[in-house]
Amino acid sequence: MGAILQFDCLSLFPEMLRGFVAASMLGRAIINGLIDIRLHNIREWAEDKHHITDDAPFGGGAGMVMRPEPIFAAINVLRKEDSRVVYLCPDGELLTSDIARELAKESNLILLSGHYEGVDQRVRDRIVDREISIGDYVLTNGTLASAVLMDAVSRYVPGVLGSEMSLAQDSFSDGLLSFPQYTRPAIFMNMAVPDVLLSGNHADIASWRREQRIERTRQRRPDLLLKRNLKK
Repeated sequence: MGAILQFDCLSLFPEMLRGFVAASMLGRAIINGLIDIRLHNIREWAEDKHHITDDAPFGGGAGMVMRPEPIFAAINVLRKEDSRVVYLCPDGELLTSDIARELAKESNLILLSGHYEGVDQRVRDRIVDREISIGDYVLTNGTLASAVLMDAVSRYVPGVLGSEMSLAQDSFSDGLLSFPQYTRPAIFMNMAVPDVLLSGNHADIASWRREQRIERTRQRRPDLLLKRNLKK
């Protein structure tokens, strides 16, 4: 087994992540030695007796800004030669499957979760390697965004998923949304499973699923089809 992917999560609220990382896929991956997740409270690096990590912004304005000193101190302690520092923020590049797949090849990701009005710009200028957003909306803090990124990235670490085929049929794996899924019973409340899925003809099933993916994407996310230049 090669080197495992280590996440170091820097947050003012690491307790928000404890249950999340211990459950389901991430929890099993940690137990199986495929990933390692370490949670750190940024306040541990604040040197004043009250462990203050924020201050009012220069120039005025609403809200508070996270001070640079404890963040620099924390990352200087955690950073290794092969570390990549990722700042979760609303104005970062949008997280995609391609980015998740790329980050899964790293050996150490230090995830910095913002809070208040964000972090001092000097943090972003000097020690952040990549800035990522999980969507066009704002959260109360970036800890939840770190959880989303860890989950998305970990799926691409070999061995984490029970079936590697799941990656190939997931939404966005190749720029399309996923196809409809059915299980037993074959008829429920007078709604029947499509006959093709019961036919046993794998070529027909694959063709049907492909058509369903294109049509679902056309209806719900036509922008994805424009990127692929697909025609039905």
